[in-house]
Amino acid sequence: MKVEMDILKILSVLPHRYPFILVDRVLEIRENHIVALKNVTRNEEFFNGHFPAAPIMPGVLQIEALAQVAGLYVLSKPENTGKIGLFAAIENARFKRLVVPGDQLRLEVEIIKFGKKLSHVRGTASVEGEISCEAEMKFLLAPENMTEGSE
Repeated sequence: MKVEMDILKILSVLPHRYPFILVDRVLEIRENHIVALKNVTRNEEFFNGHFPAAPIMPGVLQIEALAQVAGLYVLSKPENTGKIGLFAAIENARFKRLVVPGDQLRLEVEIIKFGKKLSHVRGTASVEGEISCEAEMKFLLAPENMTEGSE
């Protein structure tokens, strides 16, 4: 399978940075579909507090990883250069399996609606073919510099 985006390309599209970048590689981009990976290691910053003796990747970060994958699809379009995606809704979220250090999270996002201002996606995260998380999400596109001068 051809790698569509390595980490350097991902960082050139997403505004996220350490410790909040939750996508390591994009495997496939097709029309209305994107597949990516997140390698979950014990070195993740969130494991320092969730939970040190029994580390579990928080479900909200699985949702965020899916959102970042959706962002890679939407923000890699030339017409969306210089924009960021902001959550408008998270619906039908389900958590079905624990994700722990050593797991490789497969992140699949289907684009339901792709618009100039609003996008609607369905995402599924899985480990070794077993679903860990699924949700539908809606995003608003906004200028990346929307917070400048707001202090």
